[in-house]
Amino acid sequence: MTLLMVVELLVVLVALWIGARYGSLALGAISGIGLAVLVFGFHLKPGNPPTDVIYIIIAAVTCAGILQASGGMDWMIQIAEKLLRKHPNRITLLAPLTTFLLTVLVGTGHVVYTLMPIICDIALQKGIRPERPCGIASISSQIGITCSPIAAAVVAFSAISADNGFQVSNVQIIMVTIPACILGILAAVAYSWHRGLDLDKDPQFQAKLKDPKQYAYIYGSNATTLNKQIPQHSKNAVYIFLGTLVVIVVISLCQMFGVNLLPSYKSIEVAGHVNSATLSEETIDTVQVKTYALQGKDTLWLPTEHDVTMVQNKGLSIEHVADTVTIAATALATEGNGDGNSFKVEAKKLAKGGISVNGLTKTSQKPLSMNLVIQILMLTACALMIIFCKAKPKTAVSGPVWQNGMVAVVAIYGIAWMSNTYFDNYQAEMQSLLGGIVKDYPWSIAFAFFAVSVLINSQGAVVVSMLPLAYSLGIPGWILLGVMPSVYGYFFIPNYPSDIATVNFDRSGTTVIGKYLLNHSFMAPGLIHVVCATTAGLAISYAYHFWFGLY
Repeated sequence: MTLLMVVELLVVLVALWIGARYGSLALGAISGIGLAVLVFGFHLKPGNPPTDVIYIIIAAVTCAGILQASGGMDWMIQIAEKLLRKHPNRITLLAPLTTFLLTVLVGTGHVVYTLMPIICDIALQKGIRPERPCGIASISSQIGITCSPIAAAVVAFSAISADNGFQVSNVQIIMVTIPACILGILAAVAYSWHRGLDLDKDPQFQAKLKDPKQYAYIYGSNATTLNKQIPQHSKNAVYIFLGTLVVIVVISLCQMFGVNLLPSYKSIEVAGHVNSATLSEETIDTVQVKTYALQGKDTLWLPTEHDVTMVQNKGLSIEHVADTVTIAATALATEGNGDGNSFKVEAKKLAKGGISVNGLTKTSQKPLSMNLVIQILMLTACALMIIFCKAKPKTAVSGPVWQNGMVAVVAIYGIAWMSNTYFDNYQAEMQSLLGGIVKDYPWSIAFAFFAVSVLINSQGAVVVSMLPLAYSLGIPGWILLGVMPSVYGYFFIPNYPSDIATVNFDRSGTTVIGKYLLNHSFMAPGLIHVVCATTAGLAISYAYHFWFGLY
């Protein structure tokens, strides 16, 4: 690793660090500064912005925002609250499973803000330390992202894997991540069940209760949605949303079993194992015969047989002339770097541009991608909810689901583009540097996924930024799928909106961000989940790959 590579890597890390300090839109915006330094300062070739993932997030978040504006989200939260209040003694178990399921269904973890004060309220009423359910419930709301078939992280994993020869659908992905993450959640629940002191034995909490104002603050309010009347049009919006989700899953399942329900189109795809080639700009001389006839002083060129026949019918004599012309020879595809009169091209870029080159790309019939299917169906669901369920677009864009989702779009736009620019320019060096480690311990890429997630606060951005690099290192697809739970690491530094909101919702003060920053309420359950879920994911993916041959 050269000094220049280290300096440029520091530019990336500093941009991420400063962006994390400011938070929100600053993550993506300040990454733009880092990108500008890399491109204009160090003359690195810009990578491709992650447009596919951005479009997926926009479609899914807009649909969730419209669902919230229709009142459908209130109904889902109300159903969840009824379940939790029916079994208050099991709040530490049911709360994380509920927030996990909501995220799986909706595709974003920002839907749980209404539910968190309810979880805290139920725990206080039963004398359960709120930190126990609240800490793992906040964690679980983000865990569900890698388990949702419409989440950007899942769709991006499928698309990037397909580009690298590992064909895996979004349903096949969640067949690994859902059981793995549930096992991770259960392990974290087991830890959380008796964590900390019971409220009646906690001296700090008991001291608060001696203050009448504090007592009134802690026990004086009752967070609930049960007294809210849900109109039928709000329920219909939920049916539309869930129906759309079912259609997406059914299409993926059919593709998984070789049944294509989607239209197919002519497309260019990579032909074989050659990833890039050097094309030579060569020319050859050849003889070209031209046919003509003389009509008075005029020369009539006859390029077709029909023209020749017409002239013969007029009684004119046919003449021929031979010219030597120079034409481009067929370019040969060979491995190399390209110099002089040759240039290097990548098969993937040729395929994406619709260019057919013998030995690199080929023409085939390809069904509509699930990326586009999800976008089309999500937008259709939005329209149906607006037309038939009284969802107001202005209410949607002012809601927390849509606003936080758009923040994620800007973050991924800047972060992934900057990261891709760095890694794309040093792919060969990265392969040389990390190739030995990942060859012996390919699962160790999980540490890199986790570390990047701590910095960039987005699982979708981790997938977009790091997965192409992981494939370039030769790591098998089934391993990368198995370690997918490791892309969630941004609980490590407690600056994510859901974690901060959870601390504020806990009126007891037991869910905390510690004095030393890292000794907070989300650290232990988060680490337990990532270790257990990643280990389980590897085992499940191994079984699917080698025992059942699913991919």
